Amino acid sequence: MLKLNIQKWGNSAGVRLPSSILAQLGAKVGDSLSVAVSGDKAVLYLEKPHYTLKELLAQCDEKAFPPKLEWWDELKPVGQEVW
Repeated sequence: MLKLNIQKWGNSAGVRLPSSILAQLGAKVGDSLSVAVSGDKAVLYLEKPHYTLKELLAQCDEKAFPPKLEWWDELKPVGQEVW
């Protein structure tokens, strides 16, 4: 377990997270954390981004898709799928 000290930052207090902890969380500077407090424990959770469909599609390369997929519709069922 890693011990962290609470430090004064202006009118607030804060805890600095070492880069090793950020790496384990898959987090980076600027990401958001949620905190859950229970008794004398505080648990931090990395907030995962929520993307809109438009944002996801903007990341896609239209040229990466095969030009024709008609063969897909001609395939026979392999298991018990029903279309």
